[in-house]
Amino acid sequence: MTLELVIFDCDGVLVDSEGPLSELVVADLATRGFVVSAEDFHDRFTGGTMKDVDRRLREAGAALPEGWVPFIYERIFARMAAGVEMTEGAVALIDWLEARGVAVAVASNGPMQKMRGSLGPSGLLERLGARVFSAHDHGTAKPEPGLLLLAAEAAGVAPARAVMVDDSPVGHWAARDAGMGFFGYVEHGNAAKMEAEGVALVHSMAGLRARLEEMLDG
Repeated sequence: MTLELVIFDCDGVLVDSEGPLSELVVADLATRGFVVSAEDFHDRFTGGTMKDVDRRLREAGAALPEGWVPFIYERIFARMAAGVEMTEGAVALIDWLEARGVAVAVASNGPMQKMRGSLGPSGLLERLGARVFSAHDHGTAKPEPGLLLLAAEAAGVAPARAVMVDDSPVGHWAARDAGMGFFGYVEHGNAAKMEAEGVALVHSMAGLRARLEEMLDG
């Protein structure tokens, strides 16, 4: 495979935000009488869009009010504005990819306002600009392949020459249906979910660079 584009998910890959955000949602759910640990919430209810999370929680018996999704997003935006940690080595990996002539993009199911908080402080949001794709802006979300295909089209790269890096099965399904390569990123969790997908796993940005380097130099 000739590698010309790497598409990153945001939360749980470029930024270590899944834990803090799960804790925020779990605290809100507890006030509504639905008690679940942050780990259990992440394993059972996340993946896809926040509307998917809302639906799964209701199916599990959570008594959520109408308008819970925009309410919880406001809480999430405030938490992101307070700062979340970039994954160690993420910016350096993007520097290296671009130095090797490989295009970089971000494809997230989260809204752009959320990524302003997560990617803005590091300068990545401004640096990548129009190469950051939010499902909220394009009417298509993972596991559909549309967001990834938009990123490839914008980069002028055939899907077969692109790789998606995601920490969720929905990212794998989107990459598979888009005809792209895939790495499951499990530094911040989801190892069991991703292992069940039968995909290649990476546990750090250094490990991801090694796998990408093999593709470029092999």
